[in-house]
Amino acid sequence: MSKTTLALLVGAATLVAGPALAQDAAATAPAVAEAAAPAAAAAADTAYILNTLLFLIGGFLVMWMAAGFAMLEAGLVRTKNVSMQSLKNIALYAVAGIMYWLIGYNLMYTGVDGGYIGSFSFVYGLDPVGLEGADTAALLETGYSTGSDWFFQMVFVATAASIVSGTLAERIKLWPFMMFVVVLTGFIYPIAGSWQWGAGWLSEMGFSDFAGSTLVHSVGGWAALAGALLLGARKGKYGKDGLVTPMPASSIPLATLGTFILWLGWFGFNGASQLAMGTIADVSDVSRIFANTNMAAAAGVVTAMVLLQILYKKVDVTMVLNGALAGLVAITAEPLTPTIAQSLFIGGVGAAIVVFAVPMLDKLKIDDVVGAIPVHLMAGIWGTMIVPLTNSGTSYMTQLIGVAAYGAFTFVLSFIVWMILKSTVGIRVSEEEEHLGLDKAEIGVEAYPEFGQGSQRL
Repeated sequence: MSKTTLALLVGAATLVAGPALAQDAAATAPAVAEAAAPAAAAAADTAYILNTLLFLIGGFLVMWMAAGFAMLEAGLVRTKNVSMQSLKNIALYAVAGIMYWLIGYNLMYTGVDGGYIGSFSFVYGLDPVGLEGADTAALLETGYSTGSDWFFQMVFVATAASIVSGTLAERIKLWPFMMFVVVLTGFIYPIAGSWQWGAGWLSEMGFSDFAGSTLVHSVGGWAALAGALLLGARKGKYGKDGLVTPMPASSIPLATLGTFILWLGWFGFNGASQLAMGTIADVSDVSRIFANTNMAAAAGVVTAMVLLQILYKKVDVTMVLNGALAGLVAITAEPLTPTIAQSLFIGGVGAAIVVFAVPMLDKLKIDDVVGAIPVHLMAGIWGTMIVPLTNSGTSYMTQLIGVAAYGAFTFVLSFIVWMILKSTVGIRVSEEEEHLGLDKAEIGVEAYPEFGQGSQRL
């Protein structure tokens, strides 16, 4: 059979069979579409579940950081003030949750639209997941449970307040501090957060802060600095001759435990800020964030140890703990795009900032009991400013504008609030109460009563 004859026969067969094949395809198409619909719905359900779990798991890891702050602060203050720090940390976490539900979330996320503030409407209502009559299709459009998102955002607020607690330890009154926490968690933090995470003006400008080096840590640091300036140093901390009187920590093991808890919680802090885990790419990104976060902290530890040995010939464990935390704070602004080597660099510089900043604050007679200002404020600024090194979508000028805006807003407003509290109810305990210890003078419960009036209480 010639090639021409074969081609004619094939063409004829196609003309005869073509309509039949088309009819079969048309008949099959609805069945295929019907079979694909459940698969698409299942994929949407799966993505919704995984994204929600990311928020919930990340949220309870960040909540566990509240325990880390409590242990760190309890370990770094003197024995006579341990109960007070424990009380403040559990109290501020509770107040932060109530205030963020009452007004903070709406201020941060509702109706910002490129502006400077959200809605002043009260009480944020969570979606009715699991209730009869819930609009499942509408819920799936968000990609995650609204309740899980609220919870994840809420635990960040408490972190900012914890930063203030450590700086002002051992001489601030309980109730004025709690009044400031109400303002910080209900108003200052949510308004500042709306500028970036609420799609406000800084977000429109292109400012980038992935998980909160500035939005959380620097905001807490600025608030702490304003309070420290008005509160003044602990009695006996700075002598007239310029010498600094050491005030040893009550428990190095407790402070170390607190640091490890914070390190663990940071995987939720940074990892869940990816905001999605519904695809392979999302999960890969979360894994990358975990690795970068861990290595930045590791670099912070090693850098602090080496610098301390070179400068002082001794390695102060409290500075090393803060070196780890500074590395974590620094990488928080952009934990996704750096390579491991870049993460080591970012975390190492954060720790170096702490090593040099702590004695600088002492020279300025700014008494920061736990070193929160160098760790959270200064390392937070560094981490935010270095984002364009690894993220080409940002600029150094935009980052600088964001850092300056957050600093000016938070410091000025916090200073005003602290000033009002100082002028009305007072913010500092008496010299006698400070000498006695806030455990006994303010709350009547001593952490270590068996130690009595020994040297560790002075």
